[in-house]
Amino acid sequence: MASFSTLSIVIPVYNEARTIHEILDRLRELELANGIGKEIILVDDCSRDGSSEAINQYAARFPEMQLRLLRHEVNQGKGAALHTGIRQATGEYVIIQDADLEYDPEEYNLLLKPILKGFADVVYGSRFMGGNPHRILFFWHSIGNKMLTFLSNMFTDLNLTDMETCYKMFRRDIIQGLKLEEKRFGFEPEVTAKVARVPNVRIYEVGISYYGRTYAEGKKIGWRDGFRAIYCILKYGLFRA
Repeated sequence: MASFSTLSIVIPVYNEARTIHEILDRLRELELANGIGKEIILVDDCSRDGSSEAINQYAARFPEMQLRLLRHEVNQGKGAALHTGIRQATGEYVIIQDADLEYDPEEYNLLLKPILKGFADVVYGSRFMGGNPHRILFFWHSIGNKMLTFLSNMFTDLNLTDMETCYKMFRRDIIQGLKLEEKRFGFEPEVTAKVARVPNVRIYEVGISYYGRTYAEGKKIGWRDGFRAIYCILKYGLFRA
């Protein structure tokens, strides 16, 4: 059995003022297994809708959460926001959390299970395995995700079912030891390629729920990001950049 004291939760934020309080409510109410503490790091990637103000107001209402808010003065992309947050993390493990409501923080304990049992260093939460609820949306989007995962697996020699998932939990020394470059949605294939090459790394995958958003509801990733993901799979798979 393994044990640790703090999980760092890194949240990239871009124009999420309308819903950010809801994800923070869920994190405030969340109780992690074994009494693990939460370090919540939000990175506002130059939002223009008052996201930082909404976060500061929430932090003032709930000072016990000790929210850490970082801000980019120029919009750089989700990957860049993650780089900033990951560098600031101090917990023994780090998880990525989107600021929208597509993923449920209560399922952190599912990802923690193989870590606490002493089996895993990295855990991915898969939207395509297990019996958890999934909103039915976008046939071609799901096919694209599966194709990207298949292509990524060809180069990493992993057998993931969901490389593009938001929920990735890393041992902090592993994720902070990677040289990460992708500033937008290329973060997912890049970090997967690079973590797969860490000597003796133990990667697990668990099934999670998915409450997907439509583009009208604020979903941001598009087909151009899919082509960038293919480029990143080839770049970091073939050339080990």
